[in-house]
Amino acid sequence: MSVYSKLYEGKAKILYTTDEPEILLADFKDDATAFNAQKRGNILGKGLINCSISSKLFQQLEVHGIKTHYIDNPAPHQMRVIALRILPLEVVIRNIAAGSLCQQTGLPVGTVLKQPLVEFYYKNDQLGDPLLTSDRLYLLELATPEQVDTITHLAIEINDFLRGFFQRCSITLVDFKLEFGLDSQQQLILADEISPDTCRLWDSDAISDPDSRVLDKDRFRKDLGNVEHAYQEVLQRVLKAVESNK
Repeated sequence: MSVYSKLYEGKAKILYTTDEPEILLADFKDDATAFNAQKRGNILGKGLINCSISSKLFQQLEVHGIKTHYIDNPAPHQMRVIALRILPLEVVIRNIAAGSLCQQTGLPVGTVLKQPLVEFYYKNDQLGDPLLTSDRLYLLELATPEQVDTITHLAIEINDFLRGFFQRCSITLVDFKLEFGLDSQQQLILADEISPDTCRLWDSDAISDPDSRVLDKDRFRKDLGNVEHAYQEVLQRVLKAVESNK
């Protein structure tokens, strides 16, 4: 019988140690937060949905040659993962202007970027997860130049794959967040999750309607309603796309 001990509880997941030192159990929660946890709520079934979407996307990325921390699913809302030393960086890839990029630059929402924009943020809630310059990143010793180069390359490769995958789901990948960690061999591995919590996803069939096109956590952030339905819609489209690839 497996023995689990809580290692860490975050906004969206609880991590447990397992009988195997190099394997952790991630339990996805229904809790929802926004604006650095200033807004809190609950999205019914979110944990199961996000775990399912993330698991399918991790499996697809593995086939594509991207190493992830995913192992398997002992339960629908749980994921066994490789234990990593997570780098304190949030890597944001943007294809279309939205959210903070518009607020900070004045770009109109929906502006298609000439090329994907890769940004690094300091993963620190107390500081508000600030955007980093390269010099600040190295000053804080959050990653080495070689690791930053590798992460940037992986982020662009992951973006290319996910844009194509979501396109088959009639979903536009506007932007998304990634996290990376180091395994026991110091290999950089994709971690965390890929879900409507961490991606900005627009329904391609409703792209001109600013409210109805939203299929991600912006529905919770902006009080647009039908949050559970949007998450479930993404899951069903992902499952259909995965099935069609077989």
